[in-house]
This record gives sequence, C-alpha cells and structure tokens, in this order.
Amino acid sequence: MSSTAARSQAIIELAQRSIPGGVSSANRLVEPNLVFTCAQGAYIFDAEGKRYIDYHAAFGPPLLGHCNQEVNQRVIETLSQIDVVGVGSNELEAQLAAKLCQHIPCAEKVLFCNSGSEATYAALRLARAVTGRRKIIKFQGCYHGWHDAILMNVISPAEKLGQKDPLSAGMLPEAVENTLVLPFNDLEAVRQTLEQQGQEIAAIILELIPHNIGCVLPQPAFVKGLRDLTRQYGSVLIFDEVVTGFRHGLGGYQKVLGITPDLTTMAKAIANGYPLAMLAGRADLLDHCKPGGDVFFAGTFNAHPVGVAAALATLEILERSESYAHIFGLGARMRQGLCDIIQKYSLKATVAGFGSIFLVYFMEPPIESYADLLRNDATKFVAYRRKMIARGIYELPVNLKRNHISLAHTSADIAETLEVAEAVLREL
Repeated sequence: MSSTAARSQAIIELAQRSIPGGVSSANRLVEPNLVFTCAQGAYIFDAEGKRYIDYHAAFGPPLLGHCNQEVNQRVIETLSQIDVVGVGSNELEAQLAAKLCQHIPCAEKVLFCNSGSEATYAALRLARAVTGRRKIIKFQGCYHGWHDAILMNVISPAEKLGQKDPLSAGMLPEAVENTLVLPFNDLEAVRQTLEQQGQEIAAIILELIPHNIGCVLPQPAFVKGLRDLTRQYGSVLIFDEVVTGFRHGLGGYQKVLGITPDLTTMAKAIANGYPLAMLAGRADLLDHCKPGGDVFFAGTFNAHPVGVAAALATLEILERSESYAHIFGLGARMRQGLCDIIQKYSLKATVAGFGSIFLVYFMEPPIESYADLLRNDATKFVAYRRKMIARGIYELPVNLKRNHISLAHTSADIAETLEVAEAVLREL
C-alpha cells in the first residue's frame, strides 16, 4: 500500500471509530469510499492527490465553484468585524433579505435558518398554524428533508408506490399518517384528494423539479392547477426550491414558470456552500413568526454573518449577465454532447436536465413521474458512474442522482467529460 493510500485508509478508520459509519450524513458513504482533502473551483482532490472534475458538488451548493475567492474574501472581511451576536437586527441580514425580496416572486418577507430541512419544517408548521389543519400533500419522488412529516416516498421500490414508505425508524406514526403522497404531475389525483379531504389539507409542498430523482420536469398545467386548487380550498402552496433556488435563476424556478406560491424554501446554492437557508413568502403568513407571534421561529445560528456574507457575495456574482449565460451554456453543451453519444451508439438511454443540471438515465422516454423511473437500469446507472470516477470524473455513484455544473467549470472540462463519457458508454 502506498503512503498516500495508507493515509486515506487511516482517515477512514479514524472516522469510523468515532462517527457511526464514518460519515455525518447518511448519503455520504458510497462505493468507492474516497477521502477528499482539497476542493478548488471545478475540481476535488483525493488523499492520493488525484484530481476529479466534480459534478456531484455536495448535492449542489457550490454553484460558483468550490472556494470561490470573492465569496471567501467577503466572509473573511465579515469575520474580522462580527461573528454571532444573537440579539437585535443585523445590517447584512437586512441587506440580504431586501435583495431576495427583489429577486424572488413570492418573497414579500424572508426568514433565515441554516438548512433546507429546517426551512421546510418551519413552512409546514406555519401552514398548519394559519389554516388550523393537520394534513399535507407531498409527491412521490420529492425530498423535503429529514423530519417526520415528509421523510417518505422518495426513491421507493415498485411495491411501495401508492403506500407510505417512511425512510427512518422512529418517525411518529401520527405525523406519517397526516401526510398524503400523490403521483407527481398527476393533477387529477390532487383534485380528487381535495374534493374528499380539502378541508383537512393545510398545505401542498412540491419540489418544482424533483431533482432528488434526477430531473423530472413539471408540466406547467400541473403546477398552475396546484396554484388554482390551493386557492380554491384554502390550503398553503409551498414550493421547495432548496435545490432549484439560485441554481435555475435568482428568482428560482417559480420565476421560470411564472407561477407564484404562498411560501418558498431555498438553501444549498444561495450561499455557495456556506450554511444558509431561508423561508420566504407572503408577509401576512410570515408575520405569524415574528417575536410575539403565534408561530415560534428561532435559532442561535439563524442568519449567521458567515452565511449571510457569502450569500450577498454570491448574489452579486450571479447578478452579472455573463454568469448564468456561462453556466447554462455549459449545461446545454453537456446535454447535447451526451445525446450525440447515445445516438451514435444507439444506446437505450435518455439525457435529462435543466440549466446547469444533467444526467443520463438508462431507459427510454417518457419520463413524467417517479413511476416512469422504475424502468431505469439502476445497475448500469451506477456502473457507468463508477467507471467515470475511475477516469477522473466524479458523478455520485447512486441511482437517479443528478449532476451539477458550476461557474468554475470550463469548456475544456466539458470536452474532457464527454470524451470520457463516450469511452465508458461505448464500453458499457
């Protein structure tokens, strides 16, 4: 064993002695189990010093690329002046909230927290408070965080479709029971459910694009129908844009669709990898969360100056016209290049994505809901990615997971990736 390989193994063994499984998040232990010691721009480096073009991107946060110098410099400058104070208003927090209200269609007011799960938890509590109802609707294939009300029915086996599929032991049965799971893009199923139980439904929560199963685009009529039905039945419409927020535009994917929810959550890319999340929406709803209001919202690290400073710097970079043009242009080039390879070798595969996101499903269309993705060849999907990793292209080797392009990626990176992809696909 080389000294560098020995270093990797030593780190893994040290972690496993003190951390369950050696990782602090359930999705981080994959095969190959690599140790990464450096991240810069579009690249990550393992303990052996091998460079990988990174398309996993930590599930999406570093939209500008790892360790962006402008963002890091703003954080350093901020930390030289202030850290956690924990009382009163903060100038940076106020500036960020004002800018977000300018960009995000539904944002009349904004609350900050630290993770997407916290934001969706707060959104559902608020919806239940203002409606006086208990039940919520989520959709098969959508992921909204780790809490009891919505940790279910993401990548489910075929026999679990149409049933509750909780992802963890210890979830409160009454919380699970009060969550209704419906097929994505099936407006008629929503209509029928609301006709039967509409007076009990506090909220409908939707990942506008279910990126946790890759990239299944919503039918505009489906999303518009949700908007109309929630108004008709007095339910709160929540768009979970934890992944799509900033990545698909400063206004989120809601601005692309031109459909405005009551509440929205964003996290991940909004601070380019620093911990920050937000709940935004109608002022009359969010005012329930103000001090003295009837909905409690608090947290020692909420609106931490580090995350807020990073988000302000990220916003300024993304406001430059060339930023999204570069990212989306590379995304289009990647998807077209993959399509060309698939056509060249007559492969049973489909390229999906939007903006900076791409992936290859090993199946043929249509792809309109999670049920369609049961046709994906999961074995080939994971094998393809492991072969890409062996050749220096890091795509998370887990079935149905998406890939991300950042502002730091270059045309040369895309060309290298496509060259490797052609070699691997030809081999497969």
